[in-house]
Amino acid sequence: MNTPLPPESDAEKLRRRNRELSILNAIAEALNREVDLTRSLQSALAQVAGLLDLQTGWIWLLSEDTGGFYLAAAQNLPPALDHHPERMEGWCYCLDTFEAGDMSGAANVNVVTCTRLKGLVDGTDGLRYHASIPLYAHGKELGVLNVASADWRGLSENTLRLLHTIGDLLSIAIERARLFEQSTQLGAAEERNRLAREIHDTIAQGLAATVLQLEIADALLDAQADPVRVQQVIQKALALTRANMEEARRSVLDLRAAPLEGRTLVEALALLVGTEGTEGGLATSFEVTGENRPLPVRVEVGLYRIAQEAITNVLRHAGATRLLVRLVVTPEQAQMSIEDDGCGFEGESLPKGRYGLVGLNERTRLLGGTLEVCSEPGVGTSLHISVPLEAKL
Repeated sequence: MNTPLPPESDAEKLRRRNRELSILNAIAEALNREVDLTRSLQSALAQVAGLLDLQTGWIWLLSEDTGGFYLAAAQNLPPALDHHPERMEGWCYCLDTFEAGDMSGAANVNVVTCTRLKGLVDGTDGLRYHASIPLYAHGKELGVLNVASADWRGLSENTLRLLHTIGDLLSIAIERARLFEQSTQLGAAEERNRLAREIHDTIAQGLAATVLQLEIADALLDAQADPVRVQQVIQKALALTRANMEEARRSVLDLRAAPLEGRTLVEALALLVGTEGTEGGLATSFEVTGENRPLPVRVEVGLYRIAQEAITNVLRHAGATRLLVRLVVTPEQAQMSIEDDGCGFEGESLPKGRYGLVGLNERTRLLGGTLEVCSEPGVGTSLHISVPLEAKL
């Protein structure tokens, strides 16, 4: 049972309010420096932890696409959670109470026992309790901010009220970041339309040049010119036609919205693994952690292309019977592994260009990531791709 605190003097109230204003100002500045949602939330969490002398914190957000929760940002998670991202999956007491609208206490904020750490002994850094701050915007549910310290059993009304105000600042930043992303996507669509017009003009010019060559050939035939000369003009027209056809193919591929065809990365990978496995006679398995967390489009497309190319290599060269694809998404990185039980290979004896490792490595590096290849003859091959998501603050 908490012992009631003595009433504050006017001087103590003034000092407390000045400190609270200073904290809110610092967090507001951190949020205003960024429009990227991940960096914005990560920066705010660092400010909250430092200014309020907290040990750790994390933010859950509701996915606008799937309606599920995902871990949007984390600060100093204890090893039991940081090293086991699957423990940060699914529902827990605070998410249940948030969705049910049952969070109580001062300013609609309360301290709850962390069910994700319940029953764990090692790697918890002494954490057992955290404060859960609901995040709303115009009555719309956005997510939950959790902050924790090893010595907590309760919070003062003043601290809870301050955390509620911080939650309001976070909610505003989340809505702003999402609106900015929507405007960016609209701008990207407009840019794609502009590029389409430019490509149309390019192909139209190429076709005009082809028509000109054919008209020249027709005129030469009427004039009964040297057949060799006529053939040269026709060959030039054919070369222009082939070039235009290739340009048209490239343009169509480049202007597609994404190879995911309107699906989420998880949905597209599940379909890819299932389809390719069935057609190739493989027993397949697809595992995912962090499926609700949205990824930048370039990362989604890049990971899908890597999986697509890697699975094609397995079907062509590995002679495998089983295929496992695993995707783990955390606030810091996206990790994907593709494992087969095929013939494998010795790194030294791998024929040049075999398994498309050069292309896979190039795709991974374009995402700022790393590719690790593990293989043993007669055992199989494992590819491990890691792509960083957390930008430097």
